[in-house]
Amino acid sequence: MRILMVLDHEFPSDIRVENEIETLITAGYDVHLACYTREKRAFLDTFGKAIIHRKSISKFIYKSSVACLKFSFYFNFWRSFLESIFKETDFDAIQIHDLPLAKVGHEFSQKYKTQFILDLHENWPALLTMAKHTNTLLGKLLSNNKQWKNYEIDYCKKADRIIVVVEESKQRLIVLNIQEQKIFVVSNTLNFKHFNLPETKPDANYVTLFYAGGITQHRGLQYVIEGLKYLKAASKPIRFWVLGTGSYINNLKKIAKQNEVENLVSFEGWRSYSEMQLFLGKADICLIPHVKSDHTDSTIPHKLFQYMYAGKPTIASDCSPIERILSQEACGFTYPYSDSKAFADRVKELMDNKGLMENMSEKGILAVEKTFNWEIESRKLLKIYSDKK
Repeated sequence: MRILMVLDHEFPSDIRVENEIETLITAGYDVHLACYTREKRAFLDTFGKAIIHRKSISKFIYKSSVACLKFSFYFNFWRSFLESIFKETDFDAIQIHDLPLAKVGHEFSQKYKTQFILDLHENWPALLTMAKHTNTLLGKLLSNNKQWKNYEIDYCKKADRIIVVVEESKQRLIVLNIQEQKIFVVSNTLNFKHFNLPETKPDANYVTLFYAGGITQHRGLQYVIEGLKYLKAASKPIRFWVLGTGSYINNLKKIAKQNEVENLVSFEGWRSYSEMQLFLGKADICLIPHVKSDHTDSTIPHKLFQYMYAGKPTIASDCSPIERILSQEACGFTYPYSDSKAFADRVKELMDNKGLMENMSEKGILAVEKTFNWEIESRKLLKIYSDKK
């Protein structure tokens, strides 16, 4: 069976897509992936045994994606690109990664009589309500949220199968009258093959808080930094490492200064995966402080399972999937996302109870080994392709 995956950003890297490709190739499937490039990468390439097709995209076409439901420039770019690939190779299935290109994927599935698999990494309409570029006056004119919600429902109904990342996302689609039997959960769990347990250890002189990821307003770091003022007199010195880049860094630095905690926060910038693991090893407590929303209540971050397997208790905001897992596995705490004092109280509760931290550490590791790992999720992915329509 030959599968064409379609991804509307650069590749690599994308942990989820990489895991899926590796699983399908190992099982004997022939996998191709189409993506654009803005970085002048090779137009024809390989990833393991998968074939990567790339097409250079202009700045105008790239930026026109925000208005793709109103103007056809972006869709036409992909129609031309995919047509050139289908002329050279026959495919049995087309797997569209995330919602925007669902329309194009369905068109090609109809034209070439292939299965249409829609792999929804995110609650896309909810994500757009938080995105900076869609909240400007122009952005609101070009990207209508109601139109995106209708688009999602339309193409979920047209898909042969739908892949989502968490049970809450499946339930969300069922409420929208999408057939339950064609929705499959393949989560963003840990692939043991590609994660090295950190060899570094925490510094006993500090309690080190750790965050890695994007730095935007909806990541909720502002509430963490505000909460540090309640920890200045804690039983042990606190330090907070922030790894990553984003548009909200200067705002966070101002918030740190206003709360007189700038000496507790260290912005480490973007770090490679291997460097991130070194920092992770030195941390005591890991944080996922995302702002609770329709988006964060229906997705799951891969880093949660990294933190758990590294034996790090996690303190997270009350986003539904994360709260469910931390509570179910007793490997971390949650707090109301905007309550800085509640966040600080959770940190104190952990740092003042070494036995509790050790217990959470052990339970997190065990949960990933038994349940939250890619070995289990990969079998779910293969079942989607092995079952008949």
